[in-house]
Amino acid sequence: MPLALLALAVGAFGIGTTEFVMMGLLPDVANDLHISIPTAGHLVSAYALGVVIGAPLLAAVTSRMSRRTVLIGLMALFVAGNVLSAFAPDYHWLLAARFLSGLPHGAFFGVGAVVATTMVAPERKARSVSLMFLGLTVANVAGVPVATLMGQHLGWRATFLGVGAIGLAAIAALALLIPHDRTAASETGLRGELAALKSLPVWLALGTTVAGFGALFAAYSYITPMLTDAAGYADSSVTLLLALFGVGATAGNLLGGRLADHSLRGTLFGGLLSLVAVLAVFPVLMSTAWSAAVAVVLLGSAAFVTGSPLQLMVMEKASAAPSLASSANQAAFNLANAGGAWIGGAALAAGFGVTSPATAGSALAVLGLAVAGAAYAVDRRRAPATSRGRLVASHVPQDAEAVRS
Repeated sequence: MPLALLALAVGAFGIGTTEFVMMGLLPDVANDLHISIPTAGHLVSAYALGVVIGAPLLAAVTSRMSRRTVLIGLMALFVAGNVLSAFAPDYHWLLAARFLSGLPHGAFFGVGAVVATTMVAPERKARSVSLMFLGLTVANVAGVPVATLMGQHLGWRATFLGVGAIGLAAIAALALLIPHDRTAASETGLRGELAALKSLPVWLALGTTVAGFGALFAAYSYITPMLTDAAGYADSSVTLLLALFGVGATAGNLLGGRLADHSLRGTLFGGLLSLVAVLAVFPVLMSTAWSAAVAVVLLGSAAFVTGSPLQLMVMEKASAAPSLASSANQAAFNLANAGGAWIGGAALAAGFGVTSPATAGSALAVLGLAVAGAAYAVDRRRAPATSRGRLVASHVPQDAEAVRS
């Protein structure tokens, strides 16, 4: 694996840290800016909205630019958003800065995934994407806890300055390690990128992402009350348990990348089936402290096994113009975050019990399996008879062939 993937992972680490650290900083931000915690919670939504809008928009408007230049520019925008967050004089300025911080998120992962796959042999493409995503999962293990502690001891503004410093390190790594000859712009341009989104298989792949990761966030959004009210953990133990989720996610991400290089669709179906099973038994596992800790690890593993297969599935279905579709998959991931949290909250509000969000998540994972099955059926109908039954996807972006040396 080329060292250049480390540069993408550093950028992903910074993005993952700033995305999730706000949850731990909400009380500090609310006290400092004299707002309620529910109002401060809108800062999380503002970031997610920036991701959903910025992912397809920035990927589209930069479609004619060198992908190396795009990645550096996106990380510069990320640094600007976090520095502005650190110096925001009031709530409304911070809200705008968080939105700005979210804009480059999806496009960075989308364009980065395309660049990663051009730097390795075809049989290692899924692993290259999983190594970039490694920065995101490691952020949940180390970045978020350290950044939260920094905010609690030095103030929340110091946290965003620290994240900005990570962004600067990522810019330096991208400039030094990403080769020019592997990042040529797509020959299709904006029109070709937009045309790729008209494909039914692309939308089915995006729908699988929304349902599959919606299942994760239906449960994960309410993991704290499950751990404290059902499993009996003290509030002070939750941070360590969430780090265990990050460990599971990291392991699942690496495993999914390796398996997907052998069978892309087989890994996707296996991961979704695992997620259905884990979420179905989640209420039982939450009955004791030790089994709840195991459940948290299993949840991270089962969910993130599907991360790189889903990313590559979208890129495969839009092989002539993968950057926009790849970035749109990151927007789908954040829609899953919002939608899954809403569905899990609805289950709680209906009085079905503290572990009911996991049951709702299991139903969403079944829906993800159904959408993935529909995508498979469409592929079989469209594929030549001689190629039917193949599980290993080529997932080689067509425009990558022009830059492979």
